[in-house]
Amino acid sequence: MFELLEEARWLTALKCVTLALLFPISFVMPLTPAYAAGDLLIAPTRVILDGRRGTEVILNNIGDEEATYRITLELRRMNAQGRLDDVDLEKATDQEKSALDVIRYAPRRVTLPPNQPQSIRIGLQPNDGLADGEYRAHMLFRAIPKAAPAAPAASPTEGLKIQITPIYGISIPVIVRKGNVYATAALANVRIGKDNEGPTLEFDMNRSGNRSLFGEIHVTKPGLSEPLHVSKGIAIYPEISQRVVSIPLSPALAAQVRGDIIISYYEAPEAGGGLISQVRTVLP
Repeated sequence: MFELLEEARWLTALKCVTLALLFPISFVMPLTPAYAAGDLLIAPTRVILDGRRGTEVILNNIGDEEATYRITLELRRMNAQGRLDDVDLEKATDQEKSALDVIRYAPRRVTLPPNQPQSIRIGLQPNDGLADGEYRAHMLFRAIPKAAPAAPAASPTEGLKIQITPIYGISIPVIVRKGNVYATAALANVRIGKDNEGPTLEFDMNRSGNRSLFGEIHVTKPGLSEPLHVSKGIAIYPEISQRVVSIPLSPALAAQVRGDIIISYYEAPEAGGGLISQVRTVLP
């Protein structure tokens, strides 16, 4: 998929076993836009808390075996390419740390039998001292692998053995909005670009205000009711005022976007689907 779902991603770890020693090596892989990661189904995939009343996230194990998950809050920061980078607590801003202080949730570890839903309760600590604005953390649901049977000791002639165990997880944003919050966006500088996979349709998304925006990009031709392309889950967070949106172009779509096109940014359907911003341009 062309766009990382800003609200989610895969985590994978490689476990290397040498004789009786275990050395974990971890790395991150993006999750394609979906409600499920591995055998874990999560709804909703985005939480907004704008009052003292809490909410809940429902987990469901859609696999065939019992699974255990650890639930934590992480800090992530959007960069100018729209990707979310991990933020060490030592390098976090006061506003980022404030999200960890006010968001409360339980339980923090769940074991789910197959097809058994479980609710995670999410609420807020009193936050009268917070300035008006938006605060955000990302709730990570990380699978805990079952303990593997003890392997027999390797003989000197067998050498190094490597066992690969995938550990997956998915994260969703938990957004706290307090007081007077607002945001507007403008789309500009539409152009044809290129990445390692081929040609792309690119444009700048400029944001003003003190909250995030989240929605869908529609690429249309004047006079046609159906869009040529729809990209869902496009966000821009308050820590940046501008980001690049890049849409991979198949040969057919690359031919279709030449000439007069309209790019529109709409709210997500569950937020009303209203038009946020629109730009019309001619591509050579």
